Amino acid sequence: MSDSLVLIPARLAATRLPNKPLAEIAGEPMIVHVWRRAVEAGVGPVAVATDAEAIAEAVTRAGGKAVMTRADHASGSDRIFEAVEKLDPEGRHDVVVNVQGDLPTIDPAAIAASVAPLSDAAVDIATLVAPIERLEERTNPNVVKMVGSEIAPGRFRALYFTRATAPYGDGPLYHHIGLYAYRRKALQRFVALPPSPLEMREKLEQLRALEAAMRIDAVVVGGVPLGVDTPEDLERARAMIAARRTS
Repeated sequence: MSDSLVLIPARLAATRLPNKPLAEIAGEPMIVHVWRRAVEAGVGPVAVATDAEAIAEAVTRAGGKAVMTRADHASGSDRIFEAVEKLDPEGRHDVVVNVQGDLPTIDPAAIAASVAPLSDAAVDIATLVAPIERLEERTNPNVVKMVGSEIAPGRFRALYFTRATAPYGDGPLYHHIGLYAYRRKALQRFVALPPSPLEMREKLEQLRALEAAMRIDAVVVGGVPLGVDTPEDLERARAMIAARRTS
């Protein structure tokens, strides 16, 4: 594989936390923190894909790279596909990593771990999971679970993703983390597919790939990064980053 290209989709249209990517954390916009974590992962060039000039300006002011994309994309996957075609029309990068723009505390090592399964030519997409530790999360529909077959220590072939409590019976459950490493051709195929029945039923985009017989492997990491969706999440992120800087 060539070096990965890491892309962070970001837009200003969040309803629960308006202008979320520009929310201040430790003196910098949240999107800049995500960009820094992605750079620290060291897996390849990093760029923010956005339709907002304010986001692009914040990233470039911090020394990062931003690429402007259309405003009408239905998902982050569509946005990063447009961005990769603009940034790398020659196809030098055959792996595209999609890091969500609301993960300011993500461990760079987790980003790096997502790329490893793509060394196997049979794998189309790689993602991350973490063991569910809290009892209430086992039944929480907002916690997406990965059902998979373990093929090596710390690695699964994903069979399904669901908001239900699954699989049934004794044993661990795994919380899916919405970070993806795509083989370039797999991303191109994925965004060309129409939404699938299970995707629409569960409201989980990754099921489109499984229904199209694409292979997704999942790597187990130590914990679930904080996704910032609400003002309360933002305060937690501020406290976590402040604690890191004083430790």
